[in-house]
Formats: sequence, C-alpha cells, structure tokens
Amino acid sequence: MDAVVGLLDGPRAQGAFLLRSMLTPPWSMAIKDEAPLTLVAMVRGDAWIVPDEGAAVRLHLGDVAIIRGTGPYTVADDPTTAPQVIIQPGQRCTSPDGQELFEMTQLGVRTWGNSVDGPTMLLTGTYTMQGAVGQRLLSALPPLLVVPRESWESPLVPLLATEIVKDDPGQEAVLDRLLDLLLIATLREWFARPGANAPAWYKAHSDPVVGRALQTLHNNPAQPWTVASLAAKTGVSRAALARRFTALVGEPPMSYLTGWRLALAADLLREPGATVGAVAHRVGYGSSFALSAAFKRRRGVSPRQHRVAAGV
Repeated sequence: MDAVVGLLDGPRAQGAFLLRSMLTPPWSMAIKDEAPLTLVAMVRGDAWIVPDEGAAVRLHLGDVAIIRGTGPYTVADDPTTAPQVIIQPGQRCTSPDGQELFEMTQLGVRTWGNSVDGPTMLLTGTYTMQGAVGQRLLSALPPLLVVPRESWESPLVPLLATEIVKDDPGQEAVLDRLLDLLLIATLREWFARPGANAPAWYKAHSDPVVGRALQTLHNNPAQPWTVASLAAKTGVSRAALARRFTALVGEPPMSYLTGWRLALAADLLREPGATVGAVAHRVGYGSSFALSAAFKRRRGVSPRQHRVAAGV
C-alpha cells in the first residue's frame, strides 16, 4: 500500500459525503463543516471559492478543486455575494441566523440547491477521515488547489455526475470508488505540474531503484527489513541503495520505514477493538512494548493516549 492508497483507506471504509448542487445566481454558501478534505468539480457554469484566508479562485466548467484543512471558506457565484446558507458540521444546512433549512434539499437523489434547472451545477465530495498515512500526502498540498480542465482529459467528472443521481443497489460503493478515482487522478495531475511541491518520497517513486524499494516497504512493512535485504530486493548493493535512497527521499531507508510503520500504526490504533499488541505485529514490531517506545519517542504520546485522543 502506498501513501495515495493509504489516503483513501478511511473514505472507502467509512463512506464519503457526496452531493450535487443545482444553483441560480445570486447564490453563496459559507462552508463551516470542518471537513479535512473536500473536492469540488464544476459540471456546468462557474463558481468562486473564497477562503477566509487567501485569495479567491474562480472555477470554470470542467475544473476540479481540492480544499485541504478544516478552515471555513465560501463557495459563491461571485466573491461579493453575501452567504445565504451555512453548511455546518455533519452537513447540516442553516440560514445565517441559525435556522434550519430544509427546502433546498428537496431536488432529488443527492441533489441540493435553489433551482432544479439552475445554470450552475457542481459536485462536492467531502472526506471525513483524519489519518496519519493520508497526512503524509495532504501536508504537501496547499490549502486550495485547482486543476483546470485544459491541463488534463478525464472522463471521471461527467461519469460521477451521471452516477450521483442514481439510487441503484450498491450505489454508495460505486460513488465512493468514483470519488476516490477522481481524487487520485487530480492529485497525480497536480503533483506532475511544474513547480508543484510534491514530497520527495512521492517523486522518488519514479526512480527505478528507489521506487521499487519504497513500494516494497509500503507493501510489506511487517517484514524485518534491513538495508541489505532491501538492497537484495532492488538488485543493487547496500551502499548504492542507501546513498540513492537518502539522496532522493531525504532520509535513510530504515528511518523512512520507521516513519511509515508508525504512521500505519497511528491509523490502525484508531480502529475499534484494536490492541497495541495486534497493531505492533501488523506493522513490524516484535512486541507492544517495542511499538509503544517507538511511538512515544516519535509522536510524544503513547499508543493508548493516542487512542483516547482519537475518541476510541
């Protein structure tokens, strides 16, 4: 499992919130749902995303935006339009004075807005996870990014727009997978752009030696890896692997493996019923004591304290 796959483990397990919005100007929505990751795709018309901090960005037909972080922002037909709706945590919809709004939710399956035939249609996918594995990738993203339609060709936005209004058996799973695919495709396109601040380990995946080593560590973190055994897997000498890995990733192979194991452990410890001993076994530590010592040394809290803080 690489970190992009790890980013999506939570949404696949828990289900992401998906909604189609149909709107006629003037319209403006203040988003205060505190979601850590949101994807917005323009199917028809255009819109503005206005962060509370930072510059407003305009979305055109076919553009896809990713909003990272729990800070508030506004989505509107124009940056000057005052919010008429506030999206609260749990996707609760209220007026600016706090009254519950229900009339905007009666437009059909997973469809919301002020006009069933409005000139603006956008799709919103909201992820609710807070995972350590995903954070390794998300931390490299700006608070708001946009991949314009001109820079890539993807059938995923129109396909998602078609599927979002269906209510067939298994539809939630279909939509989760499509949203995951769109997120992966958007992230890959963003990181491929000149000047994108992709993490060193992400860029190192394209190297034939270090990329293979990273994939090996990601897929088999519980193995008792050494630099020598990892070098044997990649077909180079131990010294060559250590030198090349450190140059491209920014840290030695075993240091990277420790960080990856502890990120996996942090996510696994959030699962109901997880024990420190079972998690230790799954991520390559010989005992709960060994994992606890490494976890506290790297993260400043014990695995049990981490579980309590996560509300498990």
